[in-house]
Amino acid sequence: MKTGPREPRSTVLTEAEETMIVGFRRHTLLPLDDCLYALQPSIPHLTRSAPHRCLQRHGFSRLPDVEGDKPQRQKFNRYPIGFFVSVA
Repeated sequence: MKTGPREPRSTVLTEAEETMIVGFRRHTLLPLDDCLYALQPSIPHLTRSAPHRCLQRHGFSRLPDVEGDKPQRQKFNRYPIGFFVSVA
C-alpha cells in the first residue's frame, strides 16, 4: 500500500498568485496570518508557509516600523552607586 495523500498537489505558487500576495501585503500592511486568512478564499491551496516564503523572497516579510509604535527611550542618570532610570 502506498503512503501519503491520495491526490498529491503542488504547494508551489504561480507567478500570478505571488503577485497577488505581494500586492495585497503592500496595499494593506496586514500581518502574515491576516493576509493568509484574507487570501485563502481566492487561493484555496494556500498554506501558512507559502506566503511567508513568497514575502521573504520579495523583501516584504517584515512590516515597516510605524512612528509611535514603540515607547520612547529614556536616558539614564549617573549616580555614585550605579545607574537609575530618570522618571521625569
